[in-house]
Amino acid sequence: MTAQRRFVRRTVLAVTASVAALTLAACGNDGDGKAASGTASATATGGHNAADVSFSKEMIQHHRQAVEMAGLAAGHASSAQVKSLATKIEGAQAPEIRTMSGWLTSWGEEVPKDMSGMDSGMDHDMSSSSTPGMMSDADMGKLEKASGADFDTMFLTMMVEHHEGAVSMAKAEKTDGEYKPATELAAGVITAQSAEIAQMNKMLGKG
Repeated sequence: MTAQRRFVRRTVLAVTASVAALTLAACGNDGDGKAASGTASATATGGHNAADVSFSKEMIQHHRQAVEMAGLAAGHASSAQVKSLATKIEGAQAPEIRTMSGWLTSWGEEVPKDMSGMDSGMDHDMSSSSTPGMMSDADMGKLEKASGADFDTMFLTMMVEHHEGAVSMAKAEKTDGEYKPATELAAGVITAQSAEIAQMNKMLGKG
């Protein structure tokens, strides 16, 4: 091959590569120069939607209250079953709080402030929230003051309602959510907490 032909061949290859690059760039943008919808856009946003954000924020607060309630059992409950269940609840939900907080941070969303454990006189009554199953400050105050068999009954009754709220939220996320890890976590919440609801109702003599 002569030097002239080699030069022509290199020139053609360079032009072909440039055209391909321009074509890809055009396909990746719409008329306003913004990234087109599709896989690239989904990857950039983490593949999540507003339902995923709402679920994560509300479930973080919901889990925090469950962990707070569970934390009372060690010093207030009389039943070994209640103490064991409380430990199980705390062990499952605390890591999920960290997981969902990580999602929100990666999405550029604010992680809700932890209002648990604050004085009841503070203006943080979570009962004003639309989050299903959340206990009011008054409820939490009663639980903190209870002990023995009274605590056991109160804890189980409140936690059944609390779990039912979580299951409701999780079902909504499975229907409306887009972020796969979030919908998978929601499915896990439904399975685990539905089983615990049945267990607690049995402990209350309702099963």
